[in-house]
Amino acid sequence: MTEIDTTGTSSNNASNGRHLAGVPLIDVEQLDPQVRRRLQAKIDRLGYLGDFFQLAAHQPEALAAFIDYTDATKKALPDDLAEVVALTVATLTGNDYERNQHERLSINLGLTMDWVETIERLNPESTALTLEQRATQRWVLAVLPDYGHGSESAVDELVRTLGPRDAIAVALMCGRYVAHATIANSFGIQPPVASIFSEPITP
Repeated sequence: MTEIDTTGTSSNNASNGRHLAGVPLIDVEQLDPQVRRRLQAKIDRLGYLGDFFQLAAHQPEALAAFIDYTDATKKALPDDLAEVVALTVATLTGNDYERNQHERLSINLGLTMDWVETIERLNPESTALTLEQRATQRWVLAVLPDYGHGSESAVDELVRTLGPRDAIAVALMCGRYVAHATIANSFGIQPPVASIFSEPITP
């Protein structure tokens, strides 16, 4: 990856005056150029830069790699399976920051509100889901509670149903969303948008 010049990218550049857990958030205009280049399309599409990126911008090289990692795993999977992973991890970990955004992204991708609700109820046995979606959600639900221990049958189903390449893409993507949830929940990052549902979906 291209080396990133981190000169001047520090808490001194947090010009918006906002903090999370004592950490100043770095304004869009103060982002490292390589980070901003990676995020500009997202900023243009959404009209805002989420607090996660303003927080993580204190480590621009790591953040740039995180963005590249995210993009690579998304490109490796069909949209519906990527959203199964994102919504399942976000729901299970209580990460409303990602949950709310991925609800909207799912709708924009052509998935339905009923489909999103089914995923958030964490019921992989639903006949509303495809075999691939069910295997993906079963695996995520199997590995998160005990960090992958005892998940052999779910792994076997995932690989048989999706094939090795997509199964590994699901695993890598799951790790990405677990990492995000850990940071978002620990630092108290609030969702930038509301849920598409008037009442929270209870699994």
